[in-house]
Amino acid sequence: MPAWTTWLESWWAAGDYDVARQVLQRGVGVLLCLAFLQALGQFRPLLGDHGLTPVRTFTAQVRFRDAPSLFQWRYSDRLLATVAWTGVVGAASLVAGLPQAGPWWVPTLVLLVLWWFYLSIVNVGQRFYGFGWEMLLCEMTFLVAWFGSEAVPVPFLLVLAARWLLFRVELGAGLIKWRGGREWRDLTALDFHHETQPMPGPLSWHAHHLPRWWHRVEVVGTHVSQLGVPWLLWLPQPLPSIAGVVVVLTQGWLVVTGNFAWLNWATIVLGAAMISDGAWSTMLGAVGPGPDGAQAGPSPDLSVAHVVAVAAVVTVLAVLSVRPARNLASRHQSMNASFEPWRLVNAYGAFGSVTRRREEVVVEGTLAPHPGPGDWQAYEFRGKPGDVRRRPPQVAPYHLRLDWLLWFVPLGSGGTLWFERLLLRLLEADRATLRLLRHDPFGGERPRWVRARLYRYRFSTPEERRRTGDWWVRREVAVVVDPVSLSMVRR
Repeated sequence: MPAWTTWLESWWAAGDYDVARQVLQRGVGVLLCLAFLQALGQFRPLLGDHGLTPVRTFTAQVRFRDAPSLFQWRYSDRLLATVAWTGVVGAASLVAGLPQAGPWWVPTLVLLVLWWFYLSIVNVGQRFYGFGWEMLLCEMTFLVAWFGSEAVPVPFLLVLAARWLLFRVELGAGLIKWRGGREWRDLTALDFHHETQPMPGPLSWHAHHLPRWWHRVEVVGTHVSQLGVPWLLWLPQPLPSIAGVVVVLTQGWLVVTGNFAWLNWATIVLGAAMISDGAWSTMLGAVGPGPDGAQAGPSPDLSVAHVVAVAAVVTVLAVLSVRPARNLASRHQSMNASFEPWRLVNAYGAFGSVTRRREEVVVEGTLAPHPGPGDWQAYEFRGKPGDVRRRPPQVAPYHLRLDWLLWFVPLGSGGTLWFERLLLRLLEADRATLRLLRHDPFGGERPRWVRARLYRYRFSTPEERRRTGDWWVRREVAVVVDPVSLSMVRR
């Protein structure tokens, strides 16, 4: 081996992050597989040719340079299905480790194709794909693509790039809270959040009724983990490994107390990738560099082509990092923002303020031509609160896009045109739309009328729960949409 190659490898290769590469590649594969499966199940009724906000209408108004996407050239529901199924197969191959067993460029090529396919979906997804975890998955996919296969060493520059991504995710979330609502500074945010979050989970009721002193501990722990711990990522090991463990544990608490799609799971993947091979061996009591105790084999050979490709990519990412870095330091910090349409380096954050009361839109229909008060029946959604007797379900990491967007309607954001079209689809008994619901009270038959009412929800108290068995208590606040029929909506 030439001397210059030995010198290059000595500072280029991160010899203690083979497990991290496996965690990132397989973890991103799992998330992509789930994301493409969701597109197969939800994209057509939400954004397809007969969707609530059709892609064709969007692409007719938005240029490729502003929203690069395969579907800017042509969209059809069949093409969407082809892209999504290809994504599922490609992502599953990563989970199985098949591309990673070949030359360095094989997993790179697979992941870049998956990145382009998912970016194509996100960039035409409009409000239904306007969430922080979408751009996070796009950024993770592009970054992880360059880690290469087991045939080449892990580039330490990419380890630093992964740390920079996790740093922005955690610190961005911490700063947006500290600069946001007063409830984060006076430690009262968790008095409300478990109850008012977009989609509570099966343990959210229990978390809400924990003692108030524990809610204060939760908020303090949030500030420490998001404002302090990320700085450990820039220090020598084992401090980055410790930071990774803290991220995994704190995100795990969010997993069991709420439903935030794959946001927490993506952050867990990043946190676990901060842990060095040696730290994994210590934690799991193994001997050797890997968590399974396998002994180290021959060192992989350095590839000049891989070095050049990674160096070029990291240079581009460094340049694109300037605006996100400025955003972190800004008093007017943007939350979940992309500064370029390829979503390569983004700004993140979550829950800069916490709502103190929960309001839900309840959609009802009836078969009666002249309905009375007892003739109306509610449509039940899969995740959002409706029936007060139903325990909040666990749906994450699956993302119920319609349910999430309905949470924004009482807040006066998220737009209204798509909601009006939703009522139209219910009046039409559109099968694809009805499959997004948990329960259609009319069994596929067209209702004569639909309406929408606004209710204020709160968790039942332990005493109310023992007495009635209800998880929620609600009262009507207002009528959102008066009764409408199909003929009225189609005018």
